[in-house]
Amino acid sequence: MQYDRFLNGISLLRQNSPLRLASADAAACQDPDFISLAPGNPSPSQFPFKQAEFKLSDGSTLHLDESRMDVALQYGATAGNEECLKLLRSLVIKYHAPPTAKQSPEKGGLDLILTVGSSDAIGMIVEMLIEPGDDVLTQEPSYCGALCAATPLRPNIIGIQSDGDGIIPSSLRSVMSKYQAHRIRSAQSTTPKFIYIVPTGGNPTGASLSLERKKEIYEITREYDMLIIEDDPYYFLNFSETRIPSFLSMDVDGRVLRIDSLSKIIAPGLRLGYVSGPEKLIYRIVLHQMSGVMNTSGLSQIMVQALLTQWGLERFEQHVRRVAEYYRKQRDLTLEAAKKWLTGLGEWSVPDGGMFLWIKLLGFKDTRKLINGRALEKNVAVIAGYSFLINQDESSPFIRVSFSCAKPEEIDLGFKRLAESIMEELNEIRQLGE
Repeated sequence: MQYDRFLNGISLLRQNSPLRLASADAAACQDPDFISLAPGNPSPSQFPFKQAEFKLSDGSTLHLDESRMDVALQYGATAGNEECLKLLRSLVIKYHAPPTAKQSPEKGGLDLILTVGSSDAIGMIVEMLIEPGDDVLTQEPSYCGALCAATPLRPNIIGIQSDGDGIIPSSLRSVMSKYQAHRIRSAQSTTPKFIYIVPTGGNPTGASLSLERKKEIYEITREYDMLIIEDDPYYFLNFSETRIPSFLSMDVDGRVLRIDSLSKIIAPGLRLGYVSGPEKLIYRIVLHQMSGVMNTSGLSQIMVQALLTQWGLERFEQHVRRVAEYYRKQRDLTLEAAKKWLTGLGEWSVPDGGMFLWIKLLGFKDTRKLINGRALEKNVAVIAGYSFLINQDESSPFIRVSFSCAKPEEIDLGFKRLAESIMEELNEIRQLGE
C-alpha cells in the first residue's frame, strides 16, 4: 500500500528529534565501556521514590524494586518501554493473530505504540490523516470523543447508517458508490481516506458487529482503498462465550489501525492505550508523540509490565472474563429495570458487550429538553442522543444509559425517576398540542 497518500501535509513534515535519537542510540549501546554524555536525563539518585508495592484485588502484591522504579521514573522510549511493548504485542498476537505480524514494512508489517489512553490515539490518528475538506466516514450515531477530535480539522464527516447490529454494510456501499472507482488511487482522488468504527459494545449503542458484517465492510475498504480505524476499547467486555474476530485479524493488506485501551479492563487512571497497525503509519504516530508528550507515563508502563508478567496470559484471560461477567450482570439488571419502568415508553436492543443501553423514547422527536431539564430535576442523569450525532443541531429521540458503576438499587430507582420524567414531559407535550 502507498501510505503517503493517506497522510496530511503536517504529518509528512514531522521529523525525529535529534535529542530523542541520541538518547535512543545511547540506550541501545551494549558496550560496557561506552560512556554517554548526550542525554539530558535527570539523575535517578535524586528521585524521591525508591520502591513501591501495590496490593492487588486478589490479595497478592505487586512489588517494584529500586531498579524498576529508576526505569519507571526516567524518560523513556517514545513508542513505549520495550518489555511492556513486547507483552502487549503478545496479547495482540494471541487474540488477533494479525496476518501482517510477519510482513515487511512495505507490505504493512505490524508495529505498536503506547499512547496516553485511546482518546490520545484517536487524536493523533485524525491529526495525521485529515486535511481540511477531506471526506471521512464514521458510523452514526458515533462516539462523541472521536467527533470532537476530528471536527476542528474541518473534514466533511459522513455518517454511515447503523442498527442494533452496528454499521449496515449496504449503507457503506451506497455512500461509496458515489465516488469514481477509476480515480481511487490517483493523487486527485477525493475518496474517503478512512472509516472510523467502534466494533464491540459500541459507544453509544452497545452494538457489536458480526463477523459477516466485518468481512463485508473490510472488502468494501479494499475495493476503495480506505483505512479502517478500529477503536475497540470494549473488546474484552464481550458477553458471549466466543469473541468476534477483529478487523485486525483479517487485515491482509495493512489497512487497519487498531486502538486498544487498558482503561476498561485495568484502570483508566493509568492513561494507557496502544495502537497496532502498519509500521509506516505507526512511525508517523511516534513522530507526533515525540513532539508532544514524548512518552506515556513510565510508572504506568512499569506497573502494567509487572502485572502482566506476574499474571501471564492465562491469568490475564481469567481477569478479563471476570470483568466482562461483572458488566454482563450490570447489563441484565439494567434490562430488568428498563422492562419494569419503560415498557410502552421506549424501545431498545440487547447489547452484546460494553457499558451502554441505547433507548429510543416513544413520542419524542428530541430528548435534549427532557434529559437536560426535567430528568435532572428528578436527580437522574443520562445522555441525550444528539450528543452522538455528526450534526448536534439535529434531533434525536434516543438516550444513552450507562450501567457501568451504578448499584442495583440505584439502577432501579434511576429508571423509576426516568419514567416519571418521561411521562410528565409527554403530558406537557400533549397539553401544548391541545
